[in-house]
Amino acid sequence: MDTAERHEKAVGGGGTRPTAVRRRQGAPDHDIPAARSDPGSAGGRRGPTAVGDDPAGQSSCRPLWVEEPARRRRLPDPVREAAVRAVLIISVTLIQAVVAFLCTMAGSWLAFPMVLSSVASTVVATWAALDVWVTRQVWSQRHGVVSAPSSTARSLRRERRRVRREERAAERAQERIRRRSAAGRLSHP
Repeated sequence: MDTAERHEKAVGGGGTRPTAVRRRQGAPDHDIPAARSDPGSAGGRRGPTAVGDDPAGQSSCRPLWVEEPARRRRLPDPVREAAVRAVLIISVTLIQAVVAFLCTMAGSWLAFPMVLSSVASTVVATWAALDVWVTRQVWSQRHGVVSAPSSTARSLRRERRRVRREERAAERAQERIRRRSAAGRLSHP
């Protein structure tokens, strides 16, 4: 339940969902009274009314934000963790490379150790980037995103379906047994 729906329920809007795009009715700040047309005034003049007033008896406060559906699906947790790890490692590598360059330009004794550590960090950063790709491929194959004959997800789905079928058959058998035992009684409690 998002914030707008909570607000609607608190105000007493019932089970209606708020619309995604609302017409601007009030001032940008909730402390400033909004100018709205007053149906009782002559000529439809616009008079100032309080932000919370509404002829229908409901509050006209706008929500702070309107949630929109995500354009892309969220990355799976293992892939996201690998990506965050890779970004951190790559950023440290870039910082080391800049420090090594500046130390070299300044003629500092720290230049040589920084160049060596930058080379080592570049190897680690390359591994981290490959780790993101491999983790994504493994997750896709295990969780059924890739529909290939070698996909292990297909056999996992088949196994889950078989288990569900057996559970339903067991439930039906139990229900049949209960009905038979209930049919043999003279009176029901």
